[in-house]
Amino acid sequence: MATTKRRKMFISVLPGEQIEVALTRDGKVQEYYVEMLQQAKTKRNIYKGIVKNIDASLQAAFVDYGEQRNGFLQVDEVHPEYYQPNVKPAKGYKYPLLQKALKPGQELLVQVGKEPTGNKGAFLTTYLSLPGRYFVLTPGREQLGVSRKIEDEKERARLKDLMSELKLDEGIGVILRTVSSDQNKTNLSRDLQFLKRLWEEVRKKGVSGKAPCLIYEEKDLAFRAVRDYLTPEVSEIWVDHAETAKQVQDFVALAYPRRKRMVKKHLDTDKLLFERFNLQRQLETVYNRKVVLPGGGEVVFDQTEALMAVDINSGKMSSNSGFKDLALKTNQEAAEEIAQQLQLRDLGGQIVIDFIEMKDSKHKREVEKTLRAALKSDKARTTVGRISQFGLLEMVRQRMGSSALSLSVEDCGHCQGTGYVRSLEWRSLQAMKEIFRNLRSKKCPDLLEYYTEPELAFYLLNQKRSRIGELEAQFGKQVQIRARKESSFPYESGS
Repeated sequence: MATTKRRKMFISVLPGEQIEVALTRDGKVQEYYVEMLQQAKTKRNIYKGIVKNIDASLQAAFVDYGEQRNGFLQVDEVHPEYYQPNVKPAKGYKYPLLQKALKPGQELLVQVGKEPTGNKGAFLTTYLSLPGRYFVLTPGREQLGVSRKIEDEKERARLKDLMSELKLDEGIGVILRTVSSDQNKTNLSRDLQFLKRLWEEVRKKGVSGKAPCLIYEEKDLAFRAVRDYLTPEVSEIWVDHAETAKQVQDFVALAYPRRKRMVKKHLDTDKLLFERFNLQRQLETVYNRKVVLPGGGEVVFDQTEALMAVDINSGKMSSNSGFKDLALKTNQEAAEEIAQQLQLRDLGGQIVIDFIEMKDSKHKREVEKTLRAALKSDKARTTVGRISQFGLLEMVRQRMGSSALSLSVEDCGHCQGTGYVRSLEWRSLQAMKEIFRNLRSKKCPDLLEYYTEPELAFYLLNQKRSRIGELEAQFGKQVQIRARKESSFPYESGS
């Protein structure tokens, strides 16, 4: 029980602009979420949409649900209730052909499962879900699931017995969330009734609303954080915005009536909330390519088009017991840090970890065990492989959204995301080529003004002055190098 009072939640609000949430254990940041209000999230929103067209080769429909780009609806995300009359899967197939199951112009309720990214529209589903405090309601699916995070078999059985006593409407299922553990029948029943009423409202709007339109909007990050992450382990919630603090207090009063005082306000105008609790420096590691381990080693994160590559370096670590023990110690520290960074950065998809080579298979199993144990606190679904003979471990992680990294960074305007910028000498040669081309033109004025970024202008005037003078003499023109305030690096991407 000594561990139950070590977790804290911090909610920082910039009114009308941004919400940040950090969860810590013993002062160390474990989870960090950001929502920029101008980049409104649509994940879990429910819309009434219209099928615009169906791609038979992809077995997917494109649905207009009221946003800028149509959403993408795969055949396996279409509930049978939307199938056209008498359409059934062919023998030996799980789903019917989508071009027969749906038709253009058909209206349906869809939920955003994955935000639109780049040129890709949002991934949609007609299998709706409504999250509450203790349940996720699943209309159209008569199921009874229990969160995999509840590992105690007796508790899982108790919850299922309680659910058999609560009345579920026909065609509705539920999944019990992790926080439902140890809850009594009264609390569970209250949450279930709330979700039933919410679903009735969604159904009514779905019938009366004119497609395309928004039917249900997910709550903001501050509300979701308290609803989804407030567990008995959390001893304090700090909020730096009075109105948000009041909303959090109201929610806590319902969830934990005896712990109303756990919500505390940060009213210091001279120091930010994250600065007061020494969180800012920890959060800055989210943006670093390299993270230093306690023993002196390093973990390096590199995102490619297909996967996230994670490399471990022993760095300045030292061991008196030889390389084998050094490799094991470094890899175990790295495994714990990687699990932490995956949550903080909300890294998803395919992840390949290059551990320091270990010959001993027992050591490999120990590192795998360390990684799996560290991932237990991760709310995202993860599938972890084993360390290969080459020291590589493959894993897959579900992306949760609200990642500070994805929301706050963009490709560098100078390197276009490659991490490399053309050298000054190379760029100066491209500038000289451009100047030479202009001087040869019949339309070139007597005074040729060449504008470029300050750094390159300074280099040209110092390193290429004599060559520019030779060109001036050759063509009988005058060249002036001028620095512009905004840099666009017009030549750095050339080949």
